[in-house]
Amino acid sequence: MLLTASLPCLIVILNWLWPLALPLALKISLAFLMLGASQYLFWCKLSSGSVFVPEFPRPVIILFNWAFGAILFLALLQIVLDVGALVEAVVRGQFVSIPDSVRFAAAGAAGLLAAVAVAGAIRVPPIRDVTVTIPGLPPAFEGYRLLQLSDLHISRLFPARWTQAVVTRANAAGADLIVVTGDFIDGSVAMRHADSAPLQNLHAPDGVFAIPGNHEYFFDYAEWMRHLSDLGMSMLLNAHTVLTRNGTHLVIAGVTDLSASGHGQIGPDLPAALTGRPPLAPVVLLDHQPREAEKAAAQGVALQLSGHTHGGMLPGLARLVARGNNGFVSGRYAVGGMTLYVSNGTGLWPGFALRLACPPEITRFCLRSDQMPEGR
Repeated sequence: MLLTASLPCLIVILNWLWPLALPLALKISLAFLMLGASQYLFWCKLSSGSVFVPEFPRPVIILFNWAFGAILFLALLQIVLDVGALVEAVVRGQFVSIPDSVRFAAAGAAGLLAAVAVAGAIRVPPIRDVTVTIPGLPPAFEGYRLLQLSDLHISRLFPARWTQAVVTRANAAGADLIVVTGDFIDGSVAMRHADSAPLQNLHAPDGVFAIPGNHEYFFDYAEWMRHLSDLGMSMLLNAHTVLTRNGTHLVIAGVTDLSASGHGQIGPDLPAALTGRPPLAPVVLLDHQPREAEKAAAQGVALQLSGHTHGGMLPGLARLVARGNNGFVSGRYAVGGMTLYVSNGTGLWPGFALRLACPPEITRFCLRSDQMPEGR
């Protein structure tokens, strides 16, 4: 992981920095600064014992993410410049030098892109409205409003103030039910006790239900499950709850994360989660990772809500993320008669806090039984 993070930096040092007409001492100093920024995850591990938890002041985490993003974007821009210079050299039949002014312009563009990407990642998301048709939805649940939070990654980057702002916006959305589809935190309960405290203020008429994501397993899973329950989360660990209106039912089911077995915990068990559900009642499934959506569809689930992918975060990177998630990365998918919705995430991992063309979201679903026009 650390070597991979160094590659863009090496491209920038060798192809962008070294050819510049700058004093050697300045170039060496800049090279060391870039190398230091590229090792952000190493510094994270030194700060907390885990690459997943940067225990630095928030401005420092933001600066690290900006610097890493600027290096990444500059490496990509420099590759484009190098390819362009190579093509021109072949056409002219002679070596073509890239002017320093063009190199500095590329650096400015990379820095600006990184600033936009970090700002897009750390803001409090707006409400995104999505209408979903549920076959067989009882009339009593027509227009039912369900709000999804996902991938909060509460941390030094997303502290108590940010969490409270998300909670305030979620509560004001007027949903009948709130669900959280995993990755609440980065850090132990002791580290995140104060930052996660605003979650106890989440409320909706039919309650707040949640499942774990893969990150909960990195930091004493059992302790986090107890703490989240104490904060008012009804954890659906291979289990379901039944909502009843006018004698009709809607099932909200949840499964544990696919990574659970690797941490000595019980893995996802959809049949167990659905055991004893009312016959013919539509099922909304909470599953942190979207990879096994086909299995959920085969079990008769009507709507699956997932997260985990962060929407791909950056153009181009989204394709790689999709390949690791069975093709699912962002938004709505039709899967064997079931609707799958993959949230871009409300927050994201502070080790790579960059977003371009992939905004964070708090998603408000309106459930319909008829064939009304659907949103994204």
